Amino acid sequence: MPQSSIPDSKEKITKLSTYIFIVGIIFVAFNLRPGITSVGPLIPFIREDTGLTNSLAGLLTTLPLLSFALFSLLAPKLGLRFGNHVTIFVALFVLIVGILTRSTGIIALIFIGTALVGVGIAICNVLLPAVIKNSFPKKVGIMTSLYTASMGVFASLGSGLSIPLSETFGLGWKWALAIWAILSFAALLIWMPQIKKDVRRKKTTSINQQTKSEKPLWTSSIAWYVTLFMGLQSLSFYCLITWIPDVLHDFGMNLSLAGWMLFWLQLIGIPFNFMTPLIADKLPNQKPIVITICLFYFIGFTGLLLHPNITVIVICTLFLGISQGIAISLSLTLLSLRAATVQEAARLSGMAQSLGYLLAAIGPIFMGYLYDVFQTWSIFIILLFINSFIILFVGLKAAEKKYVFE
Repeated sequence: MPQSSIPDSKEKITKLSTYIFIVGIIFVAFNLRPGITSVGPLIPFIREDTGLTNSLAGLLTTLPLLSFALFSLLAPKLGLRFGNHVTIFVALFVLIVGILTRSTGIIALIFIGTALVGVGIAICNVLLPAVIKNSFPKKVGIMTSLYTASMGVFASLGSGLSIPLSETFGLGWKWALAIWAILSFAALLIWMPQIKKDVRRKKTTSINQQTKSEKPLWTSSIAWYVTLFMGLQSLSFYCLITWIPDVLHDFGMNLSLAGWMLFWLQLIGIPFNFMTPLIADKLPNQKPIVITICLFYFIGFTGLLLHPNITVIVICTLFLGISQGIAISLSLTLLSLRAATVQEAARLSGMAQSLGYLLAAIGPIFMGYLYDVFQTWSIFIILLFINSFIILFVGLKAAEKKYVFE
C-alpha cells in the first residue's frame, strides 16, 4: 500500500509543478506590455508636467524598443549561460527597478527607468518562446495562445487604466505608472520555483554542449522574413499605442474617450491573440492569416484617413485592434514554427525581436517629429497604410512552411 502511493504522490507533485509553471508563464506574460502601453495615454500629462516636446515624448515609447534591439541579441546567450529560467527571474527584477525609477518624475531618471523597463521586457520576450518550445514541444499552439492572450489582456489594461488611475483616482501620472511594479513583483514570486530547473540543468548538461547548427541566422531568408514581419507589425503597434489617443483627439474625441479607445483597440485583439496560434499550428502554412491581418489593416487605415464621423472612426480603430491582435500572435508563433530546435527558436527569437524592434523603434519618434513639422496626423495614417502592403509581402514569405536552415 505505501509503495503504490509513492508514484501517486510523485505524479501529484509533478502536476502541481506543471500548473505552477504555467501560472508563472502567464504572470510573466502579464508584464510584457503594460510597462509600455501605460505610457501612451499619459503622454499629454507627462509633456505638460516636464515640458517635453512630442519627439522626446515619443522617446518614452521608443527607448524600450531600443532596449529590445540590444538585449534581444544578448538574451539567448544569457539564457544559455545562466539558464532561461534564472535569466527571466533577473529580468523581472530589472523590470521592477525600471518601473520605480521611471516613476520618480525626474526627467533623466524617467528615461533611464524607461530603458530598464525595455531591458526586462526584452529578455522575457525572447526567452519565453524557447521555454515553451522546450517544456511543451507538442503544445506550442495552446501555450503560445495562453501567453499571447495574457499579454494582450494586460496590454489593454495598461492603456485603459492609465487615465482613470491618474485622474479619476487622483494618483497622478507618476503613481499611475509605478503601480505596475506590483504586478511585476507578483510574477517574480511565482516564477521563483523555476530557478531550480536551471540548477539541475547545470548538473546534468555538459558545459561544452553545442547547438545543432552554428550557421549564422542572417544567411537564412526565412529568418529575415520572420524578422521583418515582426518588425513591421511592431512598428504599426507601437506607433498606434503612442499616438492614437492624440490622433483621435485631433479628430474630435475628448481625451478621456481617446484613451479608452486605445484600451478597446487592444482589448478587442485578445480573442484573436488566443485563437491565432491554435489555428496557425494546424494550417499547412499561415498565408491565410497574413492576408486577413492586412485586409483589416487596409480597412482600418482607410476609414481613419477619411474619418467622416465618430462611428466610422470607432469601427476602424477596432479593426486595427483585430489586426494587431492577430499580427503579434502570429509573429510570436512563427518563432517556434520556423525553428527545428529549442536553440534555433531562441536564436530566431533573438534576431527577430532585436532587429525587428530596432526597426519598430523608428516609428514613434519619427511620427511625433512629422506631426511637430506638419501639424497633421494624415501623414501618420498614410505611412502606416503603406507599411501594411510591405507587411503583406514579407508576411506571405514568412508564412511558408520551412525551417530557417532548410
